[in-house]
Amino acid sequence: MAPNSSDINPVDYAVLGASQQPVYLGRKFESVDELKRALTLEWGRLLQNFINQSITEWRQRLQIVIQNNGAHIEQLFK
Repeated sequence: MAPNSSDINPVDYAVLGASQQPVYLGRKFESVDELKRALTLEWGRLLQNFINQSITEWRQRLQIVIQNNGAHIEQLFK
């Protein structure tokens, strides 16, 4: 697994996942700037508690990646 794996990057495994549905649900963007505005708006709506919990999970996720010899682990958290 690469050091930049989405399985061990809190922005990938938590923040983007939580933001994608509200950003894309029922929307079509006419421009990149429109998409950027929507992403920025949803990023601002994330609760600090959610962000803290995502960071807290990082060490556990890292240990599981090590135990699984670098294999992807996302399926273990669904």
